[in-house]
Amino acid sequence: MADVRKQFRTPKDFSAKDEDAGARPLSSDDKSRDKQRVEDMAAQIAELQEVLYAERKHKVLVVLQGMDTSGKDGTVRGVFGKVDPLGITTVSFKRPTDDEKAHDYLWRVHQKVPMQGEMVIFNRSHYEEVLVTRVHDLIDAAECERRYAHIRDFERMLSETGTTILKFFLHISSDEQKKRLQERIDDHDKHWKFDPLDLKERAYWKEYQRQYSDAIRNTHTDYAPWYVIPADSKTHRNLAIASIVLEALRELKPAYPAGRPEYAKLDII
Repeated sequence: MADVRKQFRTPKDFSAKDEDAGARPLSSDDKSRDKQRVEDMAAQIAELQEVLYAERKHKVLVVLQGMDTSGKDGTVRGVFGKVDPLGITTVSFKRPTDDEKAHDYLWRVHQKVPMQGEMVIFNRSHYEEVLVTRVHDLIDAAECERRYAHIRDFERMLSETGTTILKFFLHISSDEQKKRLQERIDDHDKHWKFDPLDLKERAYWKEYQRQYSDAIRNTHTDYAPWYVIPADSKTHRNLAIASIVLEALRELKPAYPAGRPEYAKLDII
């Protein structure tokens, strides 16, 4: 699993292409085996996060971005579902409230970044402000360029103050999204997942792919790199993300705090 991050690191000339969404670079021919590998790595991630929480030294921010049905929720469950809730927080950014709109667009985001010892997952993130806003012409190209610069500076500040940033683009194809949306419609038990607005957004598929490509190229940095994850296969998506997260956590080399000598004299009665 060494250097798996290099395998998925975004190329400088990245362009979101549907044919890349089905790639399976880490997978084997045995799906059940790959699922077990994800389970095993999820358990290791949970163990390392416990040490991270106890040490209170490092901070980890995971950014999950992708089109509707690309598997952001499934990634949270499959990769991070074993982590003790005390050490992890998942944040899903919805449409800004009036109070949030009265501040700069990064104001609400900065309040949710991880504290020492904490892992935070952004299920959608500040990147919506250079994706949805561009697709629907809510900001022009000049403002978008300014926001790219803001985001690079914001993430550099987080990195320089001890935050490890892992940004994942869950790259699903149009055909696979169509299949998953139809499954939600056909299964009554999944109707709660379906939003008719998803169909309206799907009509902008090509524009979203252009804006994702542009945003990723402009905000891919050494301190906050993007990882493009083929997401047509749920198992292989989770396998890739779990591998990268585990590699990054191991590199931090978290350790439990030193024991307290005075506790050796305590007897519980």
